[in-house]
Amino acid sequence: MKKTKIENFFKVVLCLYISMASSITVARDLDEIQDQGVLRHIGTTYGNFVKSTQENNSVTWNGLDVELMQGFAAHLGVKYQFVELPWDHLVGGLTGKDIKFSNQKIILGSPRKIRGDLISNGMTTLEWRKQFVDFSDNYFCSAVWLFARSDSTMQPIIPSGSLAKDIVQIKLQLKDRTVLTVKQTSLDAKLYNLQSTGANIIFKDKFYKLIPALLGNEAESTLLDVADGLVVLDKWAGEIKVVGPISEVQYMAVGFSKESPKLRLAFNAYLKQIRADGAYEKLVTKYYPNVFHFYPDYFSEVKS
Repeated sequence: MKKTKIENFFKVVLCLYISMASSITVARDLDEIQDQGVLRHIGTTYGNFVKSTQENNSVTWNGLDVELMQGFAAHLGVKYQFVELPWDHLVGGLTGKDIKFSNQKIILGSPRKIRGDLISNGMTTLEWRKQFVDFSDNYFCSAVWLFARSDSTMQPIIPSGSLAKDIVQIKLQLKDRTVLTVKQTSLDAKLYNLQSTGANIIFKDKFYKLIPALLGNEAESTLLDVADGLVVLDKWAGEIKVVGPISEVQYMAVGFSKESPKLRLAFNAYLKQIRADGAYEKLVTKYYPNVFHFYPDYFSEVKS
């Protein structure tokens, strides 16, 4: 009887181990992806980089990054799969490590299941992310701006010709003002030392909540990156205004596991190809037609 109980115990333990092992995936490089026939694109809804449309209980994904990754999958000769994750789970879904950045410190949490092969949704190449993610060559130029409701007394600055001086002028307007930001992203107020301005910082957990909160009078202003800001200005024309820059120029790139060097090199080669043949310019024009006016020098390289 005791022997049977012991045998059953070990059988249960073995089943649990097998179950856990089968739920864990490992980072794949180019060879494994081509052998298995599918490229898994991790992303989340953000601006015109990743958008979703729901019809008849099914979700269709589109946007600049979705089309970019669909083209890359076709280039590799594999199927495309989109994997939606919350913003704060993106890096964990790629690396298998729950990673957060808070108070200028990196916090490592519990292990996570690896869900995909790359991250692409307008991700900024922040320094702390580079410790865990290998980025591709950058494919988009942006920055963080301060936006306010049209009825705000905050005034858009007159550009001085010096970005550093313009940022100082913006910060001088923030004392006792309310500003919406999102932690652990390129919109995190702590990245730009906004606390020192005397502003009242209000954190939201999702990008898409910023403008509704702003228009709902929860705050007077909000941080947005240029790319998302262009979409917002078009969608809520007359209700929102640009005050000015908060950051220096930033760059967006595709994030890869440090265990996938061949995949990253393959994407860089693909990006170079579509820049040369004009396909990438068409994508940018389709989803961000006005960005060429804000960063003509950067995007002239895309056209060349």
